[in-house]
Amino acid sequence: MASSYYNEDELKDLGFAKLGEHVLISRYARIYGAGRMVIGDHVRIDDFCLLSGNITLGNFIHIAVGCNLFAGNAGIEFRDFSAISSRSAIYAESDDYGGDYFTNPMVGEDYRHIISGKVTLDRHVIIGTGSTILPDVTLGEGAAVGSMSLVNKSLDPWGIYTGIPCKFMKERSKGVLALEKEFYKTR
Repeated sequence: MASSYYNEDELKDLGFAKLGEHVLISRYARIYGAGRMVIGDHVRIDDFCLLSGNITLGNFIHIAVGCNLFAGNAGIEFRDFSAISSRSAIYAESDDYGGDYFTNPMVGEDYRHIISGKVTLDRHVIIGTGSTILPDVTLGEGAAVGSMSLVNKSLDPWGIYTGIPCKFMKERSKGVLALEKEFYKTR
């Protein structure tokens, strides 16, 4: 019986630009443009995820069930120890919904206006379930986004943010930094 994750040879055959060690990618995930993706060590991508475009995943990354990463050319970067919970989406490129342009890829780029900008999740960022991240934002180190939130602007480090659009709620403990040091000592 085959594993629900690709084995090492199958992962290599997908053609990633770089592929780290101890990578688990579900056979039910969809990868478009693997040659533009860098995957670090200890990365897990669960069932029913869709990853497309210029994506860089650091080390110790988790992308939970049903997440969508639409990076296009602008790119999405997950730095070490960052994670995104189920049914969340990140858009590094999106149509302009202002009304002066079509919002449909079938009409051609001459009739559309694409909003584009890299999305960066810094170290120890966590995105709660059902959240949406829009183009051209950076989530600072340790930022935590509550479930069902909309991130439409960059977030400062070590804050907890929730809502539509998300707003700062309170500071997040930096205790995870000490835990990280301990974690590396045991490896």
